[in-house]
Amino acid sequence: MARFGDALMTGADLVNAAERAVLAALEQVDGPVDLVCFFVCGTDPEEVTLAGKRVMELAGDVVTIGCSCTGVIGGGRGVEGQGAVSVWCAALPGADLTPFRLDTVIEGDHLAVIGMREPEPHDRAAILLTNPYEFPTQAFVRESTEALGGLPIVGGMADGMRGEESVRLFCGGEVAENGAIGVIIGGESVLATLVSQGCRPIGPPMTVTKAEGNLLLELAGTNAYEKLEELVEGLSDQDRELAERGLHVGIAMDEYADDHEQGDFLIRTLVGADPELGALTIGDMVEVGQTIRFQVRDAGTADEDLARRLSDFGAEHSVGAGLLFSCSGRGSSFFPRADHDVLAVHRALGIDAVAGFFAAGEIGPVSGVNHVHGFTACLLAFA
Repeated sequence: MARFGDALMTGADLVNAAERAVLAALEQVDGPVDLVCFFVCGTDPEEVTLAGKRVMELAGDVVTIGCSCTGVIGGGRGVEGQGAVSVWCAALPGADLTPFRLDTVIEGDHLAVIGMREPEPHDRAAILLTNPYEFPTQAFVRESTEALGGLPIVGGMADGMRGEESVRLFCGGEVAENGAIGVIIGGESVLATLVSQGCRPIGPPMTVTKAEGNLLLELAGTNAYEKLEELVEGLSDQDRELAERGLHVGIAMDEYADDHEQGDFLIRTLVGADPELGALTIGDMVEVGQTIRFQVRDAGTADEDLARRLSDFGAEHSVGAGLLFSCSGRGSSFFPRADHDVLAVHRALGIDAVAGFFAAGEIGPVSGVNHVHGFTACLLAFA
């Protein structure tokens, strides 16, 4: 009995593409469908809205979530920067599905997130899609592991071809332009999660000895800017070329680890550098005492890491389908083709129903702790 289906359709008429995608995906499943996830890429935000509404109409009375994006994954391929709709559906016998919508309210001097229920003992994971322009995704995810009793969260930050104004979130027949949406999945349908990174470290691990917010001021007691200059001067020609294309900062996820190697860091963008102040600006808050290591994006290393993790994953689990959230930086600008991640999942796990989108930030657990990532591929696997 086929329990999963997925389809990706392209076309100038985005509503028509949505119709074709959802019908093709639903036809692949034997019997009633319980969950539909979909992702829409288009240049016109209003057309994206209409396409999303059409998917929800045709999906019927089932739990349905989706979002806008700059590229979609499905049908064994990835499509970026053009009109496309990807639909993934599943029959999940015995599963308990609880959709939710998160908003923020002001409480005193801080924002509070409302709309998330307490997990039940049988809950296995949550899918989360957010508007990164106004929802505090990093803060929410950072606190979620403890607040939600260790419930794994997998998903991504939505985006649109016109940036902030074009972000759309779809849930249960409704359209939202802000906040976050998702679904908690209980029962035995969810199998496991996987996170594979796209950066590798260069230079040694260093301790932050002075910082203010997202300003990195001193590393190992030395001016942070000078420390970076010293590092770059000592790089090989190949690594220097990669660093010139874009340098990143890895923040260690576990300060107590004996070693801090590839995969042990949260990857954050190096936003700017101020030689007069001696400071580096990064895309996250950093604290004194944390361990950081500079990183470069490396397609070869990323390919090897994904292949290895999928091989180990497949040896341990029997996977039926998956939702894949890949960084928008892992498409055709990084690999030879936009299909890289989804084809790797197909080959390694021997499954067909894999869909998702190219995200502005990916969400997935590492060592039991939920994180927001950059340049990763995050997989939610179903039995």
